[in-house]
Amino acid sequence: MRVVCPGSFDPVTMGHLDVFERAARQFERVTVLVTHNPNKQGMFTVEERMQLIEQAAADLDNVDVDSWSGLLVDYTTNHGVSVLVKGLRSGLDYEYELPMAQMNHRMTGLDTFFLLTDPKYGYISSTLSKEVARYGGDTSGILPPNVVEALNKKLA
Repeated sequence: MRVVCPGSFDPVTMGHLDVFERAARQFERVTVLVTHNPNKQGMFTVEERMQLIEQAAADLDNVDVDSWSGLLVDYTTNHGVSVLVKGLRSGLDYEYELPMAQMNHRMTGLDTFFLLTDPKYGYISSTLSKEVARYGGDTSGILPPNVVEALNKKLA
């Protein structure tokens, strides 16, 4: 079964990578889908995010990366995908994700599997990681090494 892990991944964190790895152990094929919201300006372009994920997940043979800027259910319908995988750090993530999961299911029958984040990554977010880096903090261990390097270059 092929599943999709959607998100903005601006940038991908070790928490995201953990979810990709765990999903890859459970499902035949995992597509990490970099979604684009035209109303938001990311630090990295969609293409840069895709490249960073491909590099960070290079050892995961059954993981590929794609992008999409429309309704998620349109992507999943067009690609014959019936399951999403989303990572949850806390109850706040659940409160945010639940209505979207229910709407997706109502629209097309798309199911969402929630993976609880490994506690060692529960505090990590892309936004917080960028903030730490902006002020010269150490992001090693919370971002993959290639992302740390790319983020530091962006901020230089």
